[in-house]
Amino acid sequence: MSCFTCIKVLMILFNLAIFLAGGTLLGVGIWVSVDSSSFLKIFGSLGSGADSIASQFVNVGYFLIAIGALLVILGFLGCCGAQKESKCLLIMFFSIVLIIFIAEIAAAVVALVYSSVAESFLKSVLTPVLKNEYGSKPDVTSSWNKTMNEFYCCGLTNYTDFDNSYYVSQHNGSYPQQCCKPNSATCTPSDAANFAAPGCFNRILDLLKTNAAIVGGVAAGIAALELAAMVVSMYLYCKIDKHGSIQ
Repeated sequence: MSCFTCIKVLMILFNLAIFLAGGTLLGVGIWVSVDSSSFLKIFGSLGSGADSIASQFVNVGYFLIAIGALLVILGFLGCCGAQKESKCLLIMFFSIVLIIFIAEIAAAVVALVYSSVAESFLKSVLTPVLKNEYGSKPDVTSSWNKTMNEFYCCGLTNYTDFDNSYYVSQHNGSYPQQCCKPNSATCTPSDAANFAAPGCFNRILDLLKTNAAIVGGVAAGIAALELAAMVVSMYLYCKIDKHGSIQ
């Protein structure tokens, strides 16, 4: 078996796996988005916390559809391009992977350079939502309660995010229970100040920093696969005419 044929087979198998993975994600995404009730029933027998986990997963159904569709397209282009030795399909595959790779690099650079700006922007956007909509809108209240309960935190920065908020005005000056000691009867401003629960923003950042090595390793692995896919597709693109003339 020649080197060209070997690489061609590997390209087909690799992109077939991408196609199947994309089809699976696409199917799950469509199922979650269209028939969420039956999806939730599967998680209903897994315990009391399963509903909240499933509800959060339902919210990313459209994201799964987008990722799945992209993987299906990539797998099709790469597999058919290698099988049919089509330079057009291979260059399309290469171009899409290159665009994704450049977008990932750009996102990483922006995240590193403008992390402090992004932090300030998120706080300026989320703090008013917490003040005005927590306690008044069920979906916002439920999301924040899940976050504060899971990360053992209070507010975005700390308990002062609830100062002069809708929730406090409707609860006789009491703060959410997550801002005070567990099982405490009340949660006054002094109780919240003494307990000094950390803000959710810092807790989430700490979690991301703790898992930075894992996230970085996964990102490096994905980048390596993308580079390998581009190299192989370009190799086949350049060798197709020569291989055809030899045959």
